[in-house]
Amino acid sequence: MNNKLVAMTVLLALNTAACSDPAKPTQSTQSSQSTLAQSDSLESSISSDISASLTQDKLNQFAATLGVTYRMITNYPDMCATTGADERCFKAQIEFTPEVDFQAQDWAIYYSQMRPVKQVLSPEFAMSHVKGDLYKITPTDKFDGFKKGERLTLAFVGQLWQLSEIDAMPNYYIVAGSLKPAVIQSTVPGIDPETGMETRPYVASYTDADTQYKRSETDELQWSTPEVLFQINQGVKDDAALAVNTIIPTPKVQLLDAENRQVSLQQGIKLVLNDLDRSSIDAALQRLARLGIAETQQGISVEFNALTKTLQPEGYQLSIAPEKIVIHAADDAGFSYALASLASLVDVNHLSVNAMQVEDEPRYGFRGMHLDVARNFHSKQQVLDLLDQMAAYKLNTLHLHLGDDEGWRLQIDGLPELTEVGAYRCHDLAEDKCLLPQLGSGPAADSKVNGFYTKADYIEILAYASARQIQVIPSMDMPGHSRAAIRSMEARYRKLMAKGDEAAANEYRLIDPLDTTQYSSIQYYDDNTLNVCLESTYHFVDKVVGEIAKLHQQAGQALETYHIGADETAGAWLESPVCKAFLADNDKGVKSEKEFGAYFIERVANSLAQKGIKPAGWSDGMSHTRPEIMPKQSQTNIWDVVAHGGYQRAHKQANLGWDTVLSNPEVLYFDFPYSADPKEHGYYWASRSSSERHLYSFMPDNLPANAEQWTTIEGRPFEADDRPKLDEQGRQQSGPLAKEIQFSGIQGQLWSETIRSDELVEYMIFPRLLILAERAWHKADWEVPYQAEGALYNQESGYFTQEMRAKQAEQWQTFANTLGHKELLKLDKANIAYRVPTVGAHLHQGTLYTNLTYPGLQIEYRLDGGQWKLYQGLVKVEGKVEVRAIAADGVRKGRVLAVN
Repeated sequence: MNNKLVAMTVLLALNTAACSDPAKPTQSTQSSQSTLAQSDSLESSISSDISASLTQDKLNQFAATLGVTYRMITNYPDMCATTGADERCFKAQIEFTPEVDFQAQDWAIYYSQMRPVKQVLSPEFAMSHVKGDLYKITPTDKFDGFKKGERLTLAFVGQLWQLSEIDAMPNYYIVAGSLKPAVIQSTVPGIDPETGMETRPYVASYTDADTQYKRSETDELQWSTPEVLFQINQGVKDDAALAVNTIIPTPKVQLLDAENRQVSLQQGIKLVLNDLDRSSIDAALQRLARLGIAETQQGISVEFNALTKTLQPEGYQLSIAPEKIVIHAADDAGFSYALASLASLVDVNHLSVNAMQVEDEPRYGFRGMHLDVARNFHSKQQVLDLLDQMAAYKLNTLHLHLGDDEGWRLQIDGLPELTEVGAYRCHDLAEDKCLLPQLGSGPAADSKVNGFYTKADYIEILAYASARQIQVIPSMDMPGHSRAAIRSMEARYRKLMAKGDEAAANEYRLIDPLDTTQYSSIQYYDDNTLNVCLESTYHFVDKVVGEIAKLHQQAGQALETYHIGADETAGAWLESPVCKAFLADNDKGVKSEKEFGAYFIERVANSLAQKGIKPAGWSDGMSHTRPEIMPKQSQTNIWDVVAHGGYQRAHKQANLGWDTVLSNPEVLYFDFPYSADPKEHGYYWASRSSSERHLYSFMPDNLPANAEQWTTIEGRPFEADDRPKLDEQGRQQSGPLAKEIQFSGIQGQLWSETIRSDELVEYMIFPRLLILAERAWHKADWEVPYQAEGALYNQESGYFTQEMRAKQAEQWQTFANTLGHKELLKLDKANIAYRVPTVGAHLHQGTLYTNLTYPGLQIEYRLDGGQWKLYQGLVKVEGKVEVRAIAADGVRKGRVLAVN
């Protein structure tokens, strides 16, 4: 599910003298060079015994003028094996350049460090792990003060690697005694005025592909330079005619009029509703109006009739002729989707379409998009805008991730602390008023990454979704990824205990205070897992689900599915007295500590089923359960990497009869970078290049066959063996998808650890959402048929024939031209800040050649930093050459790339 920093990494936190994991003291690695310190108690604060000369004004002045540069040095330092980093480490440094003298000794700088620090190399500073990604920098006795104009360097070795400039999180802040925290202004992110995207000027640019952008000596992935992009884009020609009759997503049957008659929509449309309730198509009509096609008395007639033949649910027939347009459907979605297809045909510059007949129905019944608003909050308007575009491209499920370690985002009646405390991050080490800062959120509670949806907000989201035939699946991750809930309920506990109400204080408590288990989650928390042996935990879950169900009822959309999460539980509870007592005497069939997590999932899943709610969870957690105990109607989201054998779990869980939704990260995680470039936003633990064309190539019905066309995160071929495998007793361990078994659908995911703004949400989702819709709705004729007897797939196996490859390339050319010449302008009109692609460029004997992944957009170039010029064809150039693309409406610009 979310962000395993490469598979999976070692469980980490920090041990005082040993610079390693307190959860694993036996694995400590001694290092006399290290000044990595253990964190102070969260309830403690910086000593107030501070120089009387340090005032708030002086602290603010220092923070406002201190220059900070985060510089990645290498992913291949020599000292990996001596730091406890499992031979995978990087070296980086933070450079401080003050503009004023600052002699105080009793201070601390807090900042977010995405990969754990294993060893400090600079004697003037100590670093300690606070929680999650929050670190604290303090001076040692060798620190002699910050002196104006003199740079001090804090060098360190970290776990694993850093392959992106985005890893360096923003908003460092300094604290001293009882003074208010002051944000170090040089670490505040900026906004590029031309791209509209967040910038991090404090991060030194990566310059060396070999030492900074490779994970290992076997890493073959190429940095996406203009030359590399130029080669990738070869074969896609600029041909606007390909876009004219194209509908996204592609319909099942489309027959063009033999006489090539045109149908003008310039006068608008006039509805003949017959028995159709107009409210069911209002959203689709609003989109047509935004494109310039309004309802008028002079408009062409659009008739709505019941289907006279059987199609799949959401199917429709669309007849376009000069005299009238006729739509047949059996449900509200079908009528809306017919109008969506009409809108897709429209070129907003001409407002006319060709006469044709369309008969269409979906490939999958589940076509979803997941949005994480827990890690970093995103506005209600952003969610509504996303729903508009989902409906436009026939997606029907929004998976809304509302609770995780870093935030709780939905108001729950009777549990105000969940949003009073859990919806905000600020510098409150006791966490009475807010959670600890994470993900570069800084010390202030009023940051835009904080916030929550009120009950009224959520009801509005649900009603908006229903009007667009979209089902909302809420998710508060549990039992792991639950720190926001845990800390909120602990704040509630302390408040009620102070009032002497012990019963109320314990009613929703989620931890055993006597639990001494030491563990670390994959995001380096040691306190983020609900205690699954406490009855109060299940009381809490029942309360939350019950209140959410009430909101759904008020909105008129039943709570049909609730997503438990159920993934990445770190192995807590081992030393919990409550759990030891439960294990010694329970009638639930739990025989060992290893079964605690499965017990929680099974119990919550069955509780949901008894309420008429389908339980859902991520595939790793679901795999720990006993299928015979789980409800028959259960949903699993497959977030396993295909190259790591992820197809095996997908097949196994689908064969159980569960609704199996593909969410494979290397193709369906939209928080991954579009291209292999350290300046591209996003995490990258499963892919560093999740391009639009890569997503288009996805063959979801035959997961292992993707081995014929994909490579690993390091750009190397892999093999997918889907043949039956037997254990020593002759029982099948893994193997093919059973005959007649099909996946339920696919879902795109956006996790928001690195996504701090609504604009960046749209940058990462669009235009990938359009390709997601294509694969979810339409099965391409170039996809390799699944072989139920099993097969071995690799880049030499030949099931993906040359004819299939040629069809894929041809159809991508049509799709790419449709994006560039027609669809992106529609996104502009909806104020969607989609990613403007980076330009492929090639220099040959002084002549500049360029191309784009989807043609139709304008390209500009400039020489030696001069004025931008429109690229109109081959041109002779001299000096430093830079290129960029322009959005379809001519306003926003794409990221600039240097050609030479």
